[in-house]
Amino acid sequence: MFQVGDIVARLSHRQDVFFNIDQIQVNLNGENSAILKGRNLRLLADAPVSDLVSKSPIEVANYEREDNKMIYQKLHKLTRQRKVDLDDQREFFEIPGRVLQLDGDQDYLNQCIKTYRQMGIEAKGICKSEIEQPRVIRKILQENAVDILVLTGHDGFISGKKDFHSMDSYRSSRYFVESVLEARRFQHNRDALVIFAGACQSNYEAILSAGANFASSPKRMLIHAFDPVFIVERIAFTPTDQIVSVKDILRHTITGTDGVGGIETRGQMRRGYPRSPY
Repeated sequence: MFQVGDIVARLSHRQDVFFNIDQIQVNLNGENSAILKGRNLRLLADAPVSDLVSKSPIEVANYEREDNKMIYQKLHKLTRQRKVDLDDQREFFEIPGRVLQLDGDQDYLNQCIKTYRQMGIEAKGICKSEIEQPRVIRKILQENAVDILVLTGHDGFISGKKDFHSMDSYRSSRYFVESVLEARRFQHNRDALVIFAGACQSNYEAILSAGANFASSPKRMLIHAFDPVFIVERIAFTPTDQIVSVKDILRHTITGTDGVGGIETRGQMRRGYPRSPY
């Protein structure tokens, strides 16, 4: 009944999240099981095929309409706030922080890069699976001069596990931790290279301990695909002589302090003077 790419939801979870089927395999009990990737949440999960229900085009359209409405409201609020800030500094020009994002999901990556550019942020995206990221991140950083690094993809706390500190309890957290460690070997200063890393239900404490400025997920919650984007926007447009308010930056995200968190970080925008008439 199901094929890779189908859009489904889980009956056992009240069909709360829509997924794409990434793989179909046979589990240890000889039953068909599916690996699922969230359509708007950075969640990787598995479920018996018997627990899945297909979603119609109308249901998908309604689901995405509500999600897009929420994203638009956040972007509109950020844009309006930035306009107020610019009106107070008209004689200056601004160079926001440059962004590099490695993402295990090409669709999410495309959406994020498009949104960065719409907000006036110079951004480059490279699609690398979570397991690949630790092996390539150092070389990529050597080849790309950036101020903000985003390491994202899919993650999840494995069903049946109970140890929230063990890396074995997570699908991808160890790769985010290893990637941050490699990035910090390249640039140890947390203000010279600002790092966001993680996905749904990631090991927040371990990722921060590895050297990230911001990470997911304090309460092992699901995070929205655009949560890293909203955090990056505030960092990229905060002047270098100012410290980003952690509480303020998290108010601009969709999942808030349950899903993402971090440490005090210096902004990455540089002001210039005078503004050229050309």
